[in-house]
Amino acid sequence: MALMTLTPAEARELEGRELGVTDWKEVTQELVDLFARATGDRQWIHTDPERAARESPFRRTIAHGYFTLALVPAFFYELLEVRDCRMLINFGANEVRWPAPVPVPSRVRLRARIAEVENTSRSFTLHVEATIEVEGQAKPAMNARVLFRYYV
Repeated sequence: MALMTLTPAEARELEGRELGVTDWKEVTQELVDLFARATGDRQWIHTDPERAARESPFRRTIAHGYFTLALVPAFFYELLEVRDCRMLINFGANEVRWPAPVPVPSRVRLRARIAEVENTSRSFTLHVEATIEVEGQAKPAMNARVLFRYYV
């Protein structure tokens, strides 16, 4: 999907708009292991391919749920750039659900829609319906409402 570049005034008018989908990103065991090391969540279902092959109902390792949530900002920046802002912060995430696992290895992408735009005089917040899709899987790996606050 092509990057949409907007001014703050244009971005404030995005409510209800589908932004599209990103390119696919490979989820590798190396990335999952790095996330496990960074967070201290070293459960074998994420980090031990041999044991997962024997004991997991998924028959291989799966990515952490929070790993998929952590991918959202970088994916989102592939879809939308707002020029002339002083800064952007990740403001929060609501209604986060993980209906299906992300098997390792696999490829994932973000589908994003602007559900709401909250305006103030010095900032605006985009409420993004974020869905992480897994290539070849009908059920999404994650659904969330992610909030990005832009300061103008």
